[in-house]
Amino acid sequence: MDLDAFLTLLTPRGQQALAEAEALLAEGGDEVRAATTMRRSHDTATTSAALTQAALRRRASRKFGADAGRMYFTAEGLEQATRAEVADHRARRVAALGQGGGVADVCCGIGGDLIAFARHGCAVDAVDLDPLTAAVARANAEALGLTGVRVRRADAADVDPAAYGVVFADPARRRRSGSRIFDPLAYSPPWPAVLELTGSAAAACVKAAPGLPYEFVPDGAEVEWVSFGGEVKEAVLWLGGFLPGHGPQLTRRATLLPYGETLTGVGAPRRAETGPIARYLYEPDGAAIRAGLVAEVADLVGGRLLDPNIAYVTGDDAVDTPWASGYEISEVLPFSGKRLRAALRERHVGELTIKKRGSAVDVERLRKDLRLSGDRSAVVVLTRIVDKPYAMICAPMRNPAVHG
Repeated sequence: MDLDAFLTLLTPRGQQALAEAEALLAEGGDEVRAATTMRRSHDTATTSAALTQAALRRRASRKFGADAGRMYFTAEGLEQATRAEVADHRARRVAALGQGGGVADVCCGIGGDLIAFARHGCAVDAVDLDPLTAAVARANAEALGLTGVRVRRADAADVDPAAYGVVFADPARRRRSGSRIFDPLAYSPPWPAVLELTGSAAAACVKAAPGLPYEFVPDGAEVEWVSFGGEVKEAVLWLGGFLPGHGPQLTRRATLLPYGETLTGVGAPRRAETGPIARYLYEPDGAAIRAGLVAEVADLVGGRLLDPNIAYVTGDDAVDTPWASGYEISEVLPFSGKRLRAALRERHVGELTIKKRGSAVDVERLRKDLRLSGDRSAVVVLTRIVDKPYAMICAPMRNPAVHG
């Protein structure tokens, strides 16, 4: 979809085409058949743009809920856009800062974050280098009736950070092909340019991929890893005015949504104690692992690590916590495919969930080799303990004391 085709969608004729495309897809028709039907009354470019937009809206409902039905998207923009609940979490902190001057959203994409900022009462000046993306963000602000928002096509480098109370940056991390970019130096703008821009602001917030290496974090920053529904969504740098009286040490924060739970640590991660396998196994949430807060999770469950370098925690008690998935261990085996197959068949296991950390085992090949056919389910955890491979047969924790 190019800019001209998108702008056509915003006209009365384009809106009619979009409504028809949504109705045809909602009826269960495929896009090829829908395109044939629509081309009887619309040109090819409008038909293609309308069907693309209708399909993107259906996909976007997972991130934007009911708003998706009024919004506009590009495929790349939707992939990188912040989930509404995560954007809302970030916007609350920005709004609570209470600094004048508004928010500069310097890589606004399709506008997921500017929506949250505006709904929390912030004046937003949003820019994006790509003309189509900027047009989509502007259309979204208008479609949702947002006030105090300006969207324009501009380079982030042309924004004066001193003119705003907060600068927010979400550099592009996807190629046109849709593949992810993992190297921060290949972001657009590149990481050094992002830090130079935000470092001159009174307060700044930078969104990055969850795997952001620590060496790319400036001294004295706070890094927050945000998890939603058990999946780590992003790393966020908080800089300047968000850290009043903050010392030179790095602050590490993990946040769980939708619970709103937070764990923090300062400086280097604390090492947890290690010890023998107990009755229960805990798998810390990915945000806590990324933030180097596994020792803090171990404290919450009264446990210890099985191996000093692997984030599995074991403990004697069943503890219900949003910070870890819990499993009751029924058997521990030195890893052997043959022995594991025999143990699972003895338990009549046919449905198997395989988890691994610190193991080189090919999970899909193992699953085929096990050839299970029972009527029960189990969880197998593959890991390494002091350089030796083990398999633990488990069940998700179901303790009457904590689950009723």
